[in-house]
Amino acid sequence: MTNSPIDEIKNRLDVVEIIQSYLRLSKTGANYRALCPFHSEKTPSLFVSPVRQIWHCFGCGKGGNIFQFVMEIEGIEFGDALRILAQKAGIELKKQDPKIKTERQRLYEICELVTKFFEKQLELGKAGGEAKSYLLKRGINEASIKNWRLGYAPDSWQGLSDFLVKSGYSESEIEKAGLSLKSSGGDFYDRFRKRIIFPILDLNSQVIGFGGRIIGERKNEKEAKYINTPNTLIYDKSRVLYGLDRAKVEIRKKDCCILAEGYTDVIMSHQEGFENVVATSGTALTPYQLKILRRYSENLLTAFDMDIAGDSATKRGIDLAQVQGFNIKVMRLPEKDPADVIAENPKNWGKLIQEAKSILEFYFETTFSKFPLKEKEIASGEKKEISKVLLPVIKRVPNKIEQSLWLQELSKRLGVKEEVIIEELNKIRTEKPDGEVKDEKIILQPRSRKELLEEKIVMLLLKCPQVLPVINKDNLLFFSPRIQDIFSHLSASTEISPLNAEYLNYISLKAEVFDDGEVSPEKEIELCLNEAYRLDLKDKLGFLTQEIKKAEELKDFEKVNNLIEEFNQTSQKLHSS
Repeated sequence: MTNSPIDEIKNRLDVVEIIQSYLRLSKTGANYRALCPFHSEKTPSLFVSPVRQIWHCFGCGKGGNIFQFVMEIEGIEFGDALRILAQKAGIELKKQDPKIKTERQRLYEICELVTKFFEKQLELGKAGGEAKSYLLKRGINEASIKNWRLGYAPDSWQGLSDFLVKSGYSESEIEKAGLSLKSSGGDFYDRFRKRIIFPILDLNSQVIGFGGRIIGERKNEKEAKYINTPNTLIYDKSRVLYGLDRAKVEIRKKDCCILAEGYTDVIMSHQEGFENVVATSGTALTPYQLKILRRYSENLLTAFDMDIAGDSATKRGIDLAQVQGFNIKVMRLPEKDPADVIAENPKNWGKLIQEAKSILEFYFETTFSKFPLKEKEIASGEKKEISKVLLPVIKRVPNKIEQSLWLQELSKRLGVKEEVIIEELNKIRTEKPDGEVKDEKIILQPRSRKELLEEKIVMLLLKCPQVLPVINKDNLLFFSPRIQDIFSHLSASTEISPLNAEYLNYISLKAEVFDDGEVSPEKEIELCLNEAYRLDLKDKLGFLTQEIKKAEELKDFEKVNNLIEEFNQTSQKLHSS
């Protein structure tokens, strides 16, 4: 009997490796743990068990196997998770009828096919040759062109659309993939024309969108230097970082992420061995991108223009990163893009990384550079202007000790008493930058006292199998069928249902994570059994109360008397237990 694709995938993939490709895991005993990405927390409560091949967050309650994790973190359905994991496992799934494929899967297929189309166009004809020559002149070598799957969109109004229609995709699907636009007359035409194409990939290295750059410089201001795929079912530029699928391992390894602005900046950096560089994919740094980056590192180096005095989108993104507790450093670039710096001399790029200043150092240096006079000669009006720029920045420092040190530094450099500086700081309203991601409120289903007792008993049985004889068939009558099934499995090695096996795995992990060091498991289990017995009696009293009420309404007084007698006997048992 052959295994199902699901079983085959589970056998080939390791839960630790899968989760580690998304989160920073640290070893703790036989297991691993991490900060849970599904709710806000400062202490890691998500645990991964390599032995059981499961994960569970003891903070928000989410957990399961590799499929549940990918579904949760990617926000996708089971079918898409199956396809992603099958690809990682090197398993080919049976081809589906195109009519029953999910809309998302169709879009992924279109994007992959389009990437191949653009790649081929770069190798064809005079126009493709010119596009390739431009890339080579920028310093991007043949290997990088191939590795990053760069391409060329021909100067044709419907060349790509015609190709896709012939390949079996509808005009509506092509539009939904962000690859075509509809004219006022109702005709479709290609979005990308006469441009170098940069495919944009998700964390699983699947193409989800494209960026298109004009060749050379713009002929007029109306012509956009870059155009990008609009938001689609599979692509949201505010949630994507260009190159992160390739950079994530190196970011975790170096515990640092370098943020650039352009596609070529990323490609050139990786080409020269600086593989922890990503770009913000044609948008200012967003809270969603920060949330993704936090999975890998809390140390950021910015490699783009930083205007701290203005209200630019770039500044707002960095402000938000600061509020969220990221450690931010700023690279002081010459008046060149990172790609040009690297093309000129890669060693200069490495030097800029080494010389990056902390965000506060950068703010102080750039702000005071506007007032070149010595501190004592700074006029009161200028002091006011300097404090107006720097105090909000200091206010956003989450660590109070670090904040205090910078207040002292500002006091010293302005020649103003620290108490006065603090007084001004307290006047500043702590407004969070726009667009902050609010964590979904985790609503845990409250568990009954009986369920908690059952969980406690299973944990005790797993930790101390010697207490199994304490439980007998009479005790088991007070517990759910699930616990009865688990007890039979543990005591007599009977077969256990798959659902109960999952629950047993979860309890086993919890027993390892939370070792309460019980001195007397026998005594503890007896207390639990007695409590379960008492809860059963209380439930029975509640049931009898309702039955007496019904019998009274029906004027069945004989039944009322019998029920009252049973109620009194049960009540007596409760009081004597």
